[in-house]
Amino acid sequence: MIEKALRGSPRYWGLIIGLLCVIGLGAGFWMFQLTKGLVVTDLSRDVSWGFYIAQLTYFVGVAASAVMLVLPYYFHHFKAFSKMIILGEFLAISSVTMCMLFVVVDLGQPQRMLNIIFHPTPNSVLFWDMIVLNGYLFLNLIIGWTSLQAFRNNMTPPTWVKPLVYLSVIWAFSIHTVTAFLYAGLPGRHYWLTAIMAARFLASAFCSGPAILLLLTLLVKRLTSFDPGKKAIDTLATIITYAMCVNVFFFLLELFTAFYSNMPGHMAPIVYLFKGFDGDTTLVPFMWTAAVLAIISLAMLIPYKIRQQGPALVTALILLVIASWIDKGMGLIVAGFAPNPFEKVTAYLPTVPELVVSSMVFGIGALMLTVLWKVALSVRAEVEGGNISMVPPKPE
Repeated sequence: MIEKALRGSPRYWGLIIGLLCVIGLGAGFWMFQLTKGLVVTDLSRDVSWGFYIAQLTYFVGVAASAVMLVLPYYFHHFKAFSKMIILGEFLAISSVTMCMLFVVVDLGQPQRMLNIIFHPTPNSVLFWDMIVLNGYLFLNLIIGWTSLQAFRNNMTPPTWVKPLVYLSVIWAFSIHTVTAFLYAGLPGRHYWLTAIMAARFLASAFCSGPAILLLLTLLVKRLTSFDPGKKAIDTLATIITYAMCVNVFFFLLELFTAFYSNMPGHMAPIVYLFKGFDGDTTLVPFMWTAAVLAIISLAMLIPYKIRQQGPALVTALILLVIASWIDKGMGLIVAGFAPNPFEKVTAYLPTVPELVVSSMVFGIGALMLTVLWKVALSVRAEVEGGNISMVPPKPE
C-alpha cells in the first residue's frame, strides 16, 4: 500500500517538498546545536526543561486522544467514527514519533538516550515513559496498518487485532499518565505537585487532540472528496466540548486549592504566570491570551446551535488548540521552574535555534501524517464503490 504515497497531485508533492525544506532547515540548526551544545538554547540551571519537553508533553496528549475514537468505535460499536478511526490512529503514530524526537533533541547528544537501554533503571519514571511511548507507537502502527490492509481486501481484520485494540486503549491512558508522573513525582516543583496532574493531562489531551484531528479532517474534507459524516463531526465536537469543560474545571480546582488554602509555594507559579513575579512578566501576555481564548472557545462550543455551524466550529477549535497549547505546551513547564526555591525567577523564552530545531520535529511529524493519511485516503478511494464506510464486512 505504501506505493500509494508515491502518486499524488502537484498540490500533494508541493506539500511534501515544503515539509522536506522545513526539515532540512531544522536539521541544519540541529547540527549547529550538536556542535555548540545546549548553550544555543535558553535553558539554564534553573530552567532545565524548556520548549522541547513542553512539546513532548503536549503531543503525548495529542497521541492519547486517539482513544476518544477507539473507545466508542470498538467498545460501543459507534460506527459513525468508522471513516475517522484509522486517521486517528495514524495521527497518534506521528504524534508519538514527535514526542520521542523532542526527547532526542533535548538531550543535547542523542547517544545519551542509549543509557536508558543499556543501563535501565525501572525505579525511574523516565524508563517507563520510554516503554509506554514505544509500545503505543507500535500498537497503533500494527493496528492501523493491518486494519487498512483488511479494508482494502474487503475482509475483516485478523482476530488477533482485537486484543491489541483493547490493549491500546489502556496504553493510551498510560502514556499520558506516566508522563504526568514525571512532573508530579518531583516534590520540589509546587506547580506540578498535585494529585490531579494526571487527570488534568488527560482532560487537556481529550479536548486538544480530538480538536486537532477534527480540524485536519475538515481540511481534508474541503480539499478532497473525503467526508467523515455529519454524525461523526457532531459527536466528536461534543466530546471536545465536554473535555474542555473538565479541563477548565480542573484548572479552577488548582486555583481554589492554592489561593483559598493560602499556600505560598503553590500560589507563586500561578502569580508568575498571570501577574508576573520578581519583576518578570514574560509569560503574562501569553497566559491571559490562553485564558481569554479558552473562555471564547467554550462560549462557542457549548451552545449546540453555534457548534453545528461549520465556520463557528472551526474558529472555536482553533481557539481551543491555541489556548491549550499555550497552557500546556509553554506555561506548564516553565512555571514548574519559576520561581525557584529562592523565590527568584530565571527568565526563559525559546531561542531561534530552539524554534527552528522544533520546526524540524514538527515537519517530520507532518510528513509522516501526510504520507499515512494519503495512503489511507487512497485505499478508501480505491474501494469506495464497494464499501465506503471503511467498516469491514462481516464474515459469512
